[in-house]
Amino acid sequence: MSNHYSAANLKFPGDDARLDLTDLFVFAAPDDPAKTVLIIDLNPYTAGMSAMPPFLMKPEFHPDGIYRINVDTDADAQADAAFTFVFSQLKNGAQTATAYYATGPQGRQAEPSGDILVAGTPVGFDATAGAIRSGPVRLFIGVRSDPFFADADGAFHGFKWTGQDAFADRNILSIAVEVPNDMLSPDPVIGAWASVSVRRDGEIVQVDRGGHPTINPFVSPNNTKNEYNRRQPVDDVVNYLEIWSKFLEDNGGYSPEEARAAALIVLPDVLRYDRSRPAGYPNGRTLTDDAFSARFAWMSKGKIGSQGLRPHDDLLSEFPYLGVPNVYPV
Repeated sequence: MSNHYSAANLKFPGDDARLDLTDLFVFAAPDDPAKTVLIIDLNPYTAGMSAMPPFLMKPEFHPDGIYRINVDTDADAQADAAFTFVFSQLKNGAQTATAYYATGPQGRQAEPSGDILVAGTPVGFDATAGAIRSGPVRLFIGVRSDPFFADADGAFHGFKWTGQDAFADRNILSIAVEVPNDMLSPDPVIGAWASVSVRRDGEIVQVDRGGHPTINPFVSPNNTKNEYNRRQPVDDVVNYLEIWSKFLEDNGGYSPEEARAAALIVLPDVLRYDRSRPAGYPNGRTLTDDAFSARFAWMSKGKIGSQGLRPHDDLLSEFPYLGVPNVYPV
């Protein structure tokens, strides 16, 4: 799995699927290289995945959740710009979203802040939902087909690949933004990560975060997963370099020096993207990148081969690029 079930014991962060960040994608807009697309996917148990309980769940963003795409422009692992999304209560099957864009210190505040891009826009819960515009920004907020592909059963059984995609025909909630590059940085190199927080007892508590795919579920020791989700990338090297280096030595056969260098590819957990080069993980991440195979190759020093799956065939050629929601019988 990517960042699905990224809390301890393969549970949802905060024991709530609505708060579960699954994937982050960053790539150049196919029809305009002067724009960058940033997508976060959430809530892997969205309605349409299965007709059998408990997997058939009503799609909904958490009304007390704060969903954020963070952008680092100077390689210090701190946000210099942020796109933040908050949601209304679900009422009569409908929900609305408000999106903010902040720069500088405002981009690092826990509270949503900055300029309002859209306010009270409907969340799209079916195949008819379309993108909306706010000046030069395009946004999509709603249910889409999950683009992540993985032989999860093979991964849990000694990497004997089965050829079965555990995420075929499944849905997620998606937030996609397409923005002019100058809203991110004049420099072509940026870093990005997503975070999910929730209001609890008068406080804002971060419960999930990630930049690189398939990190916390597979690399972090179980007793550190929840703590990891609460922390910030700026502290990652201090907190996880030794732990993850040792993991790579013990499980991948790396020498100590090799393990340290490999760990620093993903530490801090900020996805780097240089728009002067073609996007493709680990330079950003496209919807067709085989992140699952890449992670296990990294973990094993290349000894674990490709899972052999192909990207999903329902991706679109136009924004928001993810396929329309899959429909399953109830």
